[in-house]
Amino acid sequence: MPAKPTVAILVTESTQHEVLNAETVARINARFDARWPKKTEKIADAESVELLRDAQACMTGWGSPQLSAEILAKAPKLKLLAHSAGSVKPFVSDELWKRGIVVTSAAAGIAVDVAHYAIGLMIVGRKNVFEIAPQVKQGNWWKGIQAHRKPDDLRGCTVGIIAASHVGRNVIKLLQPFGVKVLLYDPFFSAEKAKDLGAEKVEIDELFKRSDILSIHAPSVPETKHLVNGPRLAMLPDGATLINTSRGSLIDETALVAELQKKRIWAYLDVTDPEPPVAGSPLYTCPNLTLSPHIAGSVGRARRMLGALACEELERHFAGEKPLHPVTQEMLKFIG
Repeated sequence: MPAKPTVAILVTESTQHEVLNAETVARINARFDARWPKKTEKIADAESVELLRDAQACMTGWGSPQLSAEILAKAPKLKLLAHSAGSVKPFVSDELWKRGIVVTSAAAGIAVDVAHYAIGLMIVGRKNVFEIAPQVKQGNWWKGIQAHRKPDDLRGCTVGIIAASHVGRNVIKLLQPFGVKVLLYDPFFSAEKAKDLGAEKVEIDELFKRSDILSIHAPSVPETKHLVNGPRLAMLPDGATLINTSRGSLIDETALVAELQKKRIWAYLDVTDPEPPVAGSPLYTCPNLTLSPHIAGSVGRARRMLGALACEELERHFAGEKPLHPVTQEMLKFIG
């Protein structure tokens, strides 16, 4: 019977409880010679070296160490890094790419949950649920609506999407049954590809001018800092809804607060810059703004699907199959 492939699990015990369920742990132990860490909170470089010694693959996640040149020098057999979270940027190094080690990510899994959250905000946001609900609790039934914008429906709206990322593409797909017009701004995406997705490609200013709902799904890179600024916010139609489930740095928050204070548009932010907002930030008291604490991505039981996805990448690798969600060095410039 051939020996099982050796796999180093570079995921702390605390993170294992989040991303791995009993079934996935059993799969890993049954199919691989799995080396599990002893540390609960942090895996030191020295322990990483021991775990990786003679390992042909590894699984990483939130809190894993970076695979530096020094660590990789002690792991000559390593051929695959399967990441059980989103961005791989904190965990990879130039040496890893030089060695030709295959990298995969569970970002596509997280994207599904972020897309669901964005769609949910679109629906309840247009219905004005968050603003009206406190009035209803005070006994102001329909009268509570008079003090706020009137409820509307998602159907018939024009929805603008910034970036055809994993999340952006999922959102566009999910919007298809809702009877909306979808616009897409993404300088790296062709008009033909946008049409195939079910969207119309437009330039960014046109996106702001035409969108009843604008949803942000671009990465946090230097080119996208304050992509959503004062002049563009002023282009949004009266009554428009702005949703950000991406990264806070994409919005000029000072400009957003100024625009929101006009009570002309509404915003739903799951991310801010910084996170959380500093004490006394006007974001806490700003009219027409609902904040959530970066919960759009996979949480609860959905996180355990990320570990299962990483496990599947390990299984595919040793079966000689192509990875489902590979990450290349070139892709890093588009990853937040």
